[in-house]
Amino acid sequence: MSNGTAQSPFSPGAEASEVSTNNPSAFLAQITGAKVAVKLNSGVEYRGDLQCVDGYMNIALERTEEYVDGILKNQYGDVFLRGNNVLYISSI
Repeated sequence: MSNGTAQSPFSPGAEASEVSTNNPSAFLAQITGAKVAVKLNSGVEYRGDLQCVDGYMNIALERTEEYVDGILKNQYGDVFLRGNNVLYISSI
């Protein structure tokens, strides 16, 4: 990540030394406070500032936008996403 941009350590451009294959907690701690995209099992995607994640993958976001089929549908201040609905989380 020498160019200063935020990039998921699981993305194809990540350097091998940066990928944490056995400790996703380190990745989540690293992106806390950053802009993230969270996709749910239903296909709905939320983009916002990551505030916290717990051991059950419950996620709290601030300044959140809701996208359905790639189209902005709504904007929220604070959002709490239940972990069992989360398909993935990615820094953006």
